[in-house]
Amino acid sequence: MNKGEGKVRIGVVGLGRGFVLTLPALARHPRTMLVAAADPRVEALERFAHEFHGRTYSDAAGLCADSNVDVVYIASPHEFHASQAILAAQSGKHVLVEKPMAANVGDCEAMAEAARLSGTKMIIGPSHSFDAPVTLAADLIAKGSYGQPRMITAFNFTDYLYRPRRVEEFDSDLGGGVVFAQAVHQIDVVRRLAGSTVVSVRAQTGDWDPKRSTDGAYAAFLTFNNGAVATLSYSGYGRYDSDELCEWISELGYRKAPESYGEARRKLAEAGGASEDILKARRAYGATGTEPVRETPPFHEHFGFVLVSCDRADLKLKPDAVMVYSDEMRQEYKLSAPQIPRVEVMDELVDVVLGSAPGLHTAEWGTATIACCAALRQSSEERREIFLRS
Repeated sequence: MNKGEGKVRIGVVGLGRGFVLTLPALARHPRTMLVAAADPRVEALERFAHEFHGRTYSDAAGLCADSNVDVVYIASPHEFHASQAILAAQSGKHVLVEKPMAANVGDCEAMAEAARLSGTKMIIGPSHSFDAPVTLAADLIAKGSYGQPRMITAFNFTDYLYRPRRVEEFDSDLGGGVVFAQAVHQIDVVRRLAGSTVVSVRAQTGDWDPKRSTDGAYAAFLTFNNGAVATLSYSGYGRYDSDELCEWISELGYRKAPESYGEARRKLAEAGGASEDILKARRAYGATGTEPVRETPPFHEHFGFVLVSCDRADLKLKPDAVMVYSDEMRQEYKLSAPQIPRVEVMDELVDVVLGSAPGLHTAEWGTATIACCAALRQSSEERREIFLRS
């Protein structure tokens, strides 16, 4: 730990899109400092060294051996999360793992065990359960004024499937498709709002485009130990945009134009068959002509429409507030605009590493979410309700 400056020193494995989106929080949080990075792309490492004056490595092993690193942030492709997180923990590093934690429960359990044996901490995120509106709604529910949560409705339609994708991102066994990439967000959100463990999952996935064959949509019904239920709907097929239900504010908290309808499909078609690996790399850190997002969004991040029905009120989450519809009145709990995007992730990470808080999004939390994702796929394949281990 860099005691002189009181900052947690972070090394990043993978300078792709996930890193780009979390970079403002990493770079601007008052208690974190970027000190190292590992990536196979020379241009990304050169950019990192120039911008942050940190050490650079061609692979995760070199970074994990760096004594100047306190926390390893795993932002590599999904299929590498387990091996790299285990290596980091075994090297005595605390770990922040991008969602999904891994592509199967066995890998998640191995990651959690590696952290336990090494005495290190592991946080899973960012996911949208960190978002300020989710935190506020969960706090309001926990106070008990509105009674128990009974039913949660989560609904999100996006263009996920038509953004540039690597071949591996269509392979669900490697964490591809929308179940492992997107359902983790919804499951994390509803688990936090329900305040209870998931008992069972009944679901159906959709694979409707032969040219982009994978789990592209799903509908799921979750039951919780406290009696609550949740319905989850997601489509990544790029037609209806559920941000219409969120006042045309994007997932990342920016205003968006309804006229941009079909943009992802159109850009993919205009690429004329160019390698999607190349197209995806153009959005990564260090790519020529690509600048990391620096401007703080005016609204908080969100993951579509979310409504929680409690005994005595319904709570609707918005990018800037939580609306409470009670028996007597409608009330808005306004949120201040974000000062640093995804600051909540860094707050939790630092608190856990420094021992000032146990944290919510632990390895055990991440494992439970992946168990739900696996049950979602299994339910669809076997056309039956799947009961999770207690």
